Amino acid sequence: MLIATLQAFIISKVEGVLSKMKYIQRGTVTFHKVNLALFAGGFSTFAIMWGTQPLLPEISKDFDVSPAVSSLTLSATTIALSIALLLAGSISEVLGRKSVMTVALFVSSILSILTAFTPNFHLLLLGRILQGITLAGLPAVAMAYLGEEIEARSLGMAMGLYISGNSIGGMAGRIISGILTDFFSWHIALLGVGLISLLASVIFLVFLPQSAHFKPKKFDIKQLTSSLFKQFKKRSLVYLFLIGGLSMASFVSLYNYIGFQLIDPPYSLSQTLVGFIFIVYIFGSVSSTWMGMLSDRYGRKKILQLSLLILLSGIFITLNTNLFIKILGIAIFTFGFFASHSIASGWVGKAATHDKAQASSLYLFFYYAGSSIGGTVSGIIYKSFDWAGVVTMIVGLTMITLFISILLGRITENNQEIKMKHIT
Repeated sequence: MLIATLQAFIISKVEGVLSKMKYIQRGTVTFHKVNLALFAGGFSTFAIMWGTQPLLPEISKDFDVSPAVSSLTLSATTIALSIALLLAGSISEVLGRKSVMTVALFVSSILSILTAFTPNFHLLLLGRILQGITLAGLPAVAMAYLGEEIEARSLGMAMGLYISGNSIGGMAGRIISGILTDFFSWHIALLGVGLISLLASVIFLVFLPQSAHFKPKKFDIKQLTSSLFKQFKKRSLVYLFLIGGLSMASFVSLYNYIGFQLIDPPYSLSQTLVGFIFIVYIFGSVSSTWMGMLSDRYGRKKILQLSLLILLSGIFITLNTNLFIKILGIAIFTFGFFASHSIASGWVGKAATHDKAQASSLYLFFYYAGSSIGGTVSGIIYKSFDWAGVVTMIVGLTMITLFISILLGRITENNQEIKMKHIT
């Protein structure tokens, strides 16, 4: 009797350990918890990050600065974020995935509340820079967490759901900001976004499981720096970094300055209506999940290139002066962008052979550096050449991105051929 009880106890313990070591599969309770937590985390991060975007005309007017200068409330945030991402990914290799993401979410939410009370442009800019540094903790680590914990066949869907949280957070942040600004002020708008983000941070903390496959490393700055630069030795990763940076430069260029065009005649839309333009982000939420699943089935190369072509067709449609057709073009562009980002970011986790969080951080460094540079340069172009100039810039960037995706596809095909030769 005692032996049987002891055997049952040992078996239960072994099964418990093995269950923890299993990769999370689609359809399980744990899979749903991970998706809910990262959806909330992505929502919070991107609501805070992009919350000032629809407010740029108001900030420009309130502080008497040009559209390009007002866009620094986004560009400064994203450039600070891109630099901090390099550190956040490395820090998570030492301290763990969940702890770094949780601290990042709570601190950035509190900073968002504090920026609501800034009395001048310089303090607002400083607050946004600090937010960029703290926001880095989630995007730098989330992709690595998913790559480590989710089984390969379910990764495309999981990554797509995480990206959808990003897109819905970005959409909600813009809409909430627009409405609160119209009814109260942009100060109240930032306060509202901060409070909602704080609630999302609590959901993240409660539902995200601790890592089962993460192996902490000792803090060794020389080793961490060396492993960071080794990522550039893999051409497929370099191409993915460039794809992320160029596509994001296109994306932020469209959304930064479409508001200026729609507030001016002949459209003369209110701040609330301009905020609601961002509801087309829902197309990004759908595309990131759906196209991510299609990439699992038909291959990343084909679906990535298809996504970029969809993006390209959308930007051409925005040249139409009819408001409804213009919004349709924005929706198609958004669909293509989030699909390409979902596929490329998921691809990084699989292409990286070591230190996946660092590889993810480098992808996002290029991604947000593209946002910062593209957002500012397109402001100068908009001032000189109006909307047609911004569209021309985006078309050029997308054509380069398509060419890089073709080179990436060739490398992937060559690697597959080499593997097949080794097998045979």
